[in-house]
Amino acid sequence: MSTSTSQDGAANALVCAAAPASPSYYKNHVFFCLNQRSNGEACCAAQGAEAAFDRCKSQVKAAGLAGPGQVRVNKAGCLDRCAAGPVLVVYPEAVWYSYVDESDIDEIVESHLKNGQVVERLLTPAHLGR
Repeated sequence: MSTSTSQDGAANALVCAAAPASPSYYKNHVFFCLNQRSNGEACCAAQGAEAAFDRCKSQVKAAGLAGPGQVRVNKAGCLDRCAAGPVLVVYPEAVWYSYVDESDIDEIVESHLKNGQVVERLLTPAHLGR
């Protein structure tokens, strides 16, 4: 009898592992580092991150991409990629971007968030951290 229970448990585990995950609440979730450092160290806030966040939020809304099942744009504290800042990350793909100006943000919205195409030229180099 214990063998049967053990086998049933293993079968249930396989069924659970094979069950499809429920869809994410958002198709993409964008986090902007808005961290401000007062000690003179590099930080995203000192490089226009708040304006870029505002631009992204307004562009996503204007494109009709905002809301459940679509895109959510959020503020974040330090994402620990200061050397590459300003940065944002798009989930669930975990694509990290470094950007310079509004046109970079517009390109990320149009290419990645609207059309699902990563903007290669804006990818944050993998080795850059704090």
